[in-house]
Amino acid sequence: MHLLCIRNGKPLQIKIDINIRSMGPISELDMSYSMDCYFRQRWQDNRLAFKNLPWAEHLTELPVAIRMLDRIWKPDTYFYNGKQSHIHMVTTPNKFFRIAPDGGLLYSMRLTIKASCPMHLETFPMDTQQCPLRLGSFGYTVEDVQYQWTRGPHDSINTAKDMLLSQFDLVSTPAFNETLRIKQGQFSMLLAHFKLRRHMGYFLIQVYVPCGLIVILSWVGFWINREATADRVALGITSVLTMSFLGLENRSDLPKVAYSTALDWFVGMCFTFVFATILQFATVHYFTKYGSGDEFQEYLSDAEDDEGSGCEATQNQVNGDTPGIDTELVRKTIRRMRRPIHKDTCWRKIWNCITGNKRYNISMRTGNALTRQMSVRCMGGRLERTGRANSVSKIDKAARILFPGIFLTLNMIYWLLYMSLRRAASANGT
Repeated sequence: MHLLCIRNGKPLQIKIDINIRSMGPISELDMSYSMDCYFRQRWQDNRLAFKNLPWAEHLTELPVAIRMLDRIWKPDTYFYNGKQSHIHMVTTPNKFFRIAPDGGLLYSMRLTIKASCPMHLETFPMDTQQCPLRLGSFGYTVEDVQYQWTRGPHDSINTAKDMLLSQFDLVSTPAFNETLRIKQGQFSMLLAHFKLRRHMGYFLIQVYVPCGLIVILSWVGFWINREATADRVALGITSVLTMSFLGLENRSDLPKVAYSTALDWFVGMCFTFVFATILQFATVHYFTKYGSGDEFQEYLSDAEDDEGSGCEATQNQVNGDTPGIDTELVRKTIRRMRRPIHKDTCWRKIWNCITGNKRYNISMRTGNALTRQMSVRCMGGRLERTGRANSVSKIDKAARILFPGIFLTLNMIYWLLYMSLRRAASANGT
């Protein structure tokens, strides 16, 4: 009974179907997947037929104890790409054996299959993977046994209705019949593909949104006074370190592949923008020196006509004859300093700050901060300027527009490109 039953010189047909109860985990790190399933095999052995026996007249099938399996021939089916598969043994071996009156045999067992799954991660985490399952006979060639799907390639793999995967959607399970040709001969083999499409929600929350917010946060430095070196440097360094941490963290669960994934490109783009803000401030700082800023006259160019000196000196002391003194600037400055500061609402101030309103900047600079940056003194009948005020850097003004504009453009290109690749992969089944 341990010998293969071959009828009329034809190979024995072994029919397979699989009922998947659960699937996972699916690991990118070691490129494998696991699933819990009922694995069923059917074949014909006329030596066990009992339909002509009188006591079997009303039997449709005969349940047999699993100990009977050790005394009869059964297929030596194995998984070509299996890694650590096993049969469930709690509370008893999870398998059963049935014999039909005509000698048809049904052998079912509950398996946990762990199989290798070569993954292509160029579009990770917007990728679609196809994990294969290859099974066939370990020692019998096509002249001895041939494997077939029980209900055809499309209906022989079923999944539980309540099956859920944490990071993937099981899109389809196409199946095929193949013949493996090796030195020992040709072997019949069945092949199933589990087409898995990855969910993006986790990566949007954990990587994409934080990286984008860090880039936006680094742009705050464009509105910080360019003389505030410590503040802008601290903001830039903090942003770079945070981006470095996120970049290393998202790589910890991926294999050390030799190419960049879609997530790597996004993190690299964000890191480049954050690092560029530090280089931008270094450029601004290089062209900014104490006392070498634009003349205060630049900020007062829209002032009204002169209304009087306001200094204790007489008109003769500011008649323009004193060398080195810009009396017009002095008069405008004193007039501005004596004006009451216009009070705007909080939201108006924020809007003026973001848009760089010139009049708002003038009114803010002619308050108490103005007296510290520029002093106009009457000493011995002479008017003297003792300082200058630095204006907003033109590089900062340009960066406020260029950095968000370029970042938004690159994001549009990134998402359009990879989402189109995702749709193409779903349509082509790769």
